[in-house]
Amino acid sequence: MQYYTLEPGIAREGLFPLMNFAPIEFDAELVRRFDRNGPRYTSYPTADRFVEAFGEETYRTWAGRRNVGGIQRPLGLYVHLPFCRDVCFYCACNKIVTRDSGKAARYLDYLGREIELQAALFRDDPHVSQMHWGGGTPTYYDARQLRALFARLADHFEFTPHGEYSIEVDPRSVDTETIPALRETGFNRVSFGVQDFDPGVQAAIHRVQSEERTLGVIEAARRAGFDSINVDLMYGLPKQTLMSFNVTLARVLAARPDRIALYNYAHLPTLFKAQRRINESDLPSAETKLKLLGLAIRRLGSAGYVYIGMDHFALPEDALAVAQRQGRLHRNFQGYSTCAEADLVGLGVSAIGAIGPTYSQNHRAVEEYYDCLDRGRLPIMRGIELTADDLARRAVIQALMCHFALSKESVEIAYLIHFDRYFAAEIEDLREFEKLGLIAAEEGWLTVTPKVRFVIRSIFDRYLRHDREVRRYSRVI
Repeated sequence: MQYYTLEPGIAREGLFPLMNFAPIEFDAELVRRFDRNGPRYTSYPTADRFVEAFGEETYRTWAGRRNVGGIQRPLGLYVHLPFCRDVCFYCACNKIVTRDSGKAARYLDYLGREIELQAALFRDDPHVSQMHWGGGTPTYYDARQLRALFARLADHFEFTPHGEYSIEVDPRSVDTETIPALRETGFNRVSFGVQDFDPGVQAAIHRVQSEERTLGVIEAARRAGFDSINVDLMYGLPKQTLMSFNVTLARVLAARPDRIALYNYAHLPTLFKAQRRINESDLPSAETKLKLLGLAIRRLGSAGYVYIGMDHFALPEDALAVAQRQGRLHRNFQGYSTCAEADLVGLGVSAIGAIGPTYSQNHRAVEEYYDCLDRGRLPIMRGIELTADDLARRAVIQALMCHFALSKESVEIAYLIHFDRYFAAEIEDLREFEKLGLIAAEEGWLTVTPKVRFVIRSIFDRYLRHDREVRRYSRVI
């Protein structure tokens, strides 16, 4: 069983220590004790802090400053394809459920207009090293439409030969012939939504998905030569039991995907209308949910998966695990990434981008998205310019999420602060963890021990500290 941890006296370079493999520890009692409301930090500050005062002109200004001083940052693309044929009751994504293919085709036309507007801003440095297509269901579109969209992007951006180009796939929407077509189009990473194989759970979440078909397309992806195959699972779903989830885990592990994302189902029916169709009496108790997580961690560990952080696990030879060992791991709006500190161009309705010290988000309603493009304007709805405080805290949160350790000195040099004075309130909050031996503070480093890697992430969030009494987020576990 192999996981990353930190050993006393190992070599340390730069902001992060070098890491060795060692077992991760899951302590249910500690999780119960320290579990709290908190975001998943695909960005800091999180998207609910974005403001409408940040618009197209601000975005254009920062895009124009991107390579000032000769510093070239990697460039990534996120493409949001929101259409689904059916609604999954658990889903919290920005989606459009329709069987009308004409609506989906019209969206591609508008997406093409946005691609042209965005590409014009990056004409001096159009090199893309990372791209992800999410949704919705990107494979709502057929292989021909997806190939045409990829080609349209390639007409405006230059894709590096060894970049990472991924797509989310609903196994119900593809067959074994579609998968090789996606690989030939240019995708080299693929993520399959599974959630759970149990028929009762699938019926309760309105996502009936053949195990045979799912495993078939996973194997087709392996034969097609995808560099990395991810499977999404979810714990805490209605009618889920330890016995049924154990069967799902066994079948997924037998397929040996390179990565597994293990998501916590957050039941927030007041925010997400589709979740109102889930019978709350079918949801597992908090105690059962914790046991489901513990079961999954034990099974993944026994199968040789490395804990990357948050909700991600990977085989030791996968690019995410390699990036973590080398101190290159990063977290952004697509989750964990090997491309640290890349600028990100968000394309499509509700898509989020990150240029320099800014975040921006497109309009979430498709009608407003179309209206902006009809007027020749970038469809940016809101965003934020990060302050010096935001940047320092983002660096600390990233280090703890990605590497479970940080160098105080590196933060002090980069952000011109005295770490212990600047973060005095946060350090006081950490004292309880330190007394229990869960955090090591020595030789200018903060190191999170394996037992609390699942719950340490929001201590340094100034915004969350300000409104901790307001329930803005789902529980961590």
